[in-house]
Amino acid sequence: MNIPQVSVTELPDDALILDVREQDEWDAGHAPGAVHIPLGELPARLGDLPDPDAGTLGVVCRAGGRSSRAVAWLSQQGFDVANVDGGMQAWHREGKQLVADSGSPSVK
Repeated sequence: MNIPQVSVTELPDDALILDVREQDEWDAGHAPGAVHIPLGELPARLGDLPDPDAGTLGVVCRAGGRSSRAVAWLSQQGFDVANVDGGMQAWHREGKQLVADSGSPSVK
């Protein structure tokens, strides 16, 4: 299966992002406005995804492995999704904004 990809530099700052990392990774730093659903919870939480009419949903994890699996599965469910190439590590390298629930953000 061909996994749709989008580079961090192609994403607008207000892009719809689904973050499938674990809670501790999310707490350390995430994209502003991202929706957090850990990969293992995704099948039970499809109702928590942003409105599918809002455009392609970028899916991100730390480096791209978990998000690739999420994109493959969500695509089979009919969602318009793309894997964020390089994950939050690439997001951070490109100097994109990070927010953290406490303290200063970092990428785990």
